[in-house]
Amino acid sequence: MFRINKQKKAAEEMVNDAIRCKEMLVITDSGEKLGVLPRAKALQEAEDRGLDLVVVSPDANPPVAKMMDYSRFRFEQQKKLKEMKKKQKVIVVQEIQLSPTIEKHDFETKARKAKSILEKGNKVKVSLRFFGRMIVHQDLGKEVIDRFVESLAEVSTIESPVRLDGRTMFAVIAPKKD
Repeated sequence: MFRINKQKKAAEEMVNDAIRCKEMLVITDSGEKLGVLPRAKALQEAEDRGLDLVVVSPDANPPVAKMMDYSRFRFEQQKKLKEMKKKQKVIVVQEIQLSPTIEKHDFETKARKAKSILEKGNKVKVSLRFFGRMIVHQDLGKEVIDRFVESLAEVSTIESPVRLDGRTMFAVIAPKKD
């Protein structure tokens, strides 16, 4: 079953004939107050001016209605939302997997890959999985992750310290703020 956002629905219902208020404070498109008018007279006044009557403050006593070009108003609102979304930065968390028995060259390759991820502005989750009886040597795994984080210290900061969750040890590092 779908749930409809009641505020959005209420805002959409408060235009022209869908207005249920008996009386309302009416404001023209230029900002001039016409005073408290009955619903029928307010709608007639808006129609005479070629505008829509929109309730902008339904909770006020009496409710406040403004005359405006509603389609243009909705277009401008959508444009603002689009602009706000454009300015948002989505941060991605990418995972680099290590092993307690990782060799030097593999370690350096993964460190370079993590550095390029951090330079793009994304976060890196460094994970180390223990297989079989390796779990008894958690200290070796912690040393590997600490060494990895230390090798990236000039471009990153630790966001989440090293933790063990089941058989996986992990830490999250984020790019340094400029």
